[in-house]
Amino acid sequence: MSLQIDLELPFASVRGKKSGSGSGSSQSSLSCDAVAVQAGGMRFAFSRLAVVWLGIAMTLPTLSPAAHPSPAELPSPVSLTTWRGFSQLNFEVAGRPCLLVLPEQAVPGRPWIWRTEFFGHAPQADLALLARGWHVAYMQASDLYGAPPAMALFDAFYQHLVKFHQLAPRAVMEGLSRGGLYAFNFAVMYPDRVSALYLDAPVLNLQSWPGRSKHTPEGGKLWRECMAAYGLDDAGMAAFKGSPIDRIEPLARARIPILSVCGDADFNVPLGENTAILAERYRALGGLIEVIIKPGGKHHPHSLEDPTPIVDFLIKHARPSS
Repeated sequence: MSLQIDLELPFASVRGKKSGSGSGSSQSSLSCDAVAVQAGGMRFAFSRLAVVWLGIAMTLPTLSPAAHPSPAELPSPVSLTTWRGFSQLNFEVAGRPCLLVLPEQAVPGRPWIWRTEFFGHAPQADLALLARGWHVAYMQASDLYGAPPAMALFDAFYQHLVKFHQLAPRAVMEGLSRGGLYAFNFAVMYPDRVSALYLDAPVLNLQSWPGRSKHTPEGGKLWRECMAAYGLDDAGMAAFKGSPIDRIEPLARARIPILSVCGDADFNVPLGENTAILAERYRALGGLIEVIIKPGGKHHPHSLEDPTPIVDFLIKHARPSS
């Protein structure tokens, strides 16, 4: 069964959909221990709602008052679901699916981490930060390889979150694998919007990935997608100096702290062709970077079983409001 809250109505309504065959429907009943969304009143805020559908009691998650906009203020419809026990808002920006996962209680300053690719995969750090009162955001911009079209989409998403959801002006950019291209390039373009980078087995060198496999069937497909995203041909890509490892100076000038978690046996995105180059150049420029090496670690699994070192680094070094 799925439940949908229609936030476009003057009063929030709850609708149930029964999975499986059959066209019959039954009325649901709604009870709550506080007033639900009021027209023009509380900002998108519910108390715990107990929904009874076909005799099954369900509880919707809590949204905090005055933390998110009223439906009339939003440029597109929003649906409410849950992810790993946390409330999740689903909406579109610039025609792209987006989501924002809400902590039970946001900490002052409303810090957030932005997963740039592969939402939900190896979410240890995301879950730990949610438990500490951070938000987690994601916009689906896959197969754009961090190229300018992706950055235009990310610009729109960032402005939406800061304007309508009052998130901190600086985000932690989280780049897993090819997501590193998006995270790093956004930080280069908008260093004043980024508090820190968390990179996990990141692609930072297009000649390393997907370039090193461009002569294989799968690698060739990815290479062509990448060229199309950047508007380049083979000759243009050969001379291209727009990979993250070529664009390090702006981040060093902005003093953005970087954490990278990598395996030293990653043959998909080799450490020596990506993070190792970044670390050497960043330190030479006076930048702060910490690299956690997983001995014998391959490209998967991402993150750490215990994300405490990741969370501690971000809590210590991120500057969400500065």
